[in-house]
Amino acid sequence: MDVLSSAGVVRGVPASLLAGSALPSIDYADRLDLATDVRATPERWARAMFGDVPSAAEVLIWRGLLGFRLTSGRAPDTVGGWRVGARTADAVRLETAGPSLRAEMHVETGPGRVSWTTCLHHAGVRGRVVWPPASAVHRRLVPRVLRDAERRLRA
Repeated sequence: MDVLSSAGVVRGVPASLLAGSALPSIDYADRLDLATDVRATPERWARAMFGDVPSAAEVLIWRGLLGFRLTSGRAPDTVGGWRVGARTADAVRLETAGPSLRAEMHVETGPGRVSWTTCLHHAGVRGRVVWPPASAVHRRLVPRVLRDAERRLRA
């Protein structure tokens, strides 16, 4: 199966992560690594990044703009309203979907680093229209979200 669609945009994502995706195909993927000496599980990093439930801003963006279905309560199998799709010692995969986009966020840890990878599948025309401008904002926000999570984990 070809995981990456012919129209896909991939920025710095290892082929092994793409191959392990639960998405039917990947139309967009990006990754950012943060060098850090903070040691925490991938799920602790994800919770430091997104909390247990989505914030008002996340609901506005994820549910309002992108159309994702999010859970609203705290649960051990959700992070920030996203379902935990897989956990390993060094990675957690968060998943959500909506009528026009399916998404995964992978948070991985390794010696001296944490990585955040976003993968999207366009499930409808709206996703193809909405995501390109949203992706520019996403790429600007990711470094700050990682640095803020690092600060929270240090506290």
